[in-house]
Amino acid sequence: MSTQIFVNLPSHDLPKSKAFFESLGYSFNPQFTDDKGACMVVNDSIYVMLLTREFFGTFVKKPVAETREVVGAITCMSLDSRQAVDEIHAKALKGGAKSVGEPQDYGFMYSRAFEDLDGNHWEYVHMSGTPDAA
Repeated sequence: MSTQIFVNLPSHDLPKSKAFFESLGYSFNPQFTDDKGACMVVNDSIYVMLLTREFFGTFVKKPVAETREVVGAITCMSLDSRQAVDEIHAKALKGGAKSVGEPQDYGFMYSRAFEDLDGNHWEYVHMSGTPDAA
């Protein structure tokens, strides 16, 4: 069995978060979705668990970060093209996300970032090669 990744993120409003990510083209596994959490399918190995803040808090001993005020993590995913990066960024902004910074173009890598409705930091990247050796 291959390793699977489950990123868990707190949500202030689970129905709005689900609608936002559906507008980006993601689907949810109904078997692992209820009123406390939703299992967003990225691919066969990567899932994002959107959890109510209260439910998220049952898995940790520390206070749940207020992601609208602090960054605790950057969730970064690769896409097949620069155009795909720009398209998902535009969809995110249309859905209510906040753009974070300017596009980053390093030649071999292109990225755009946004904060979702809950303030979680997302970055999408297209890698077209490797950086030149110094």
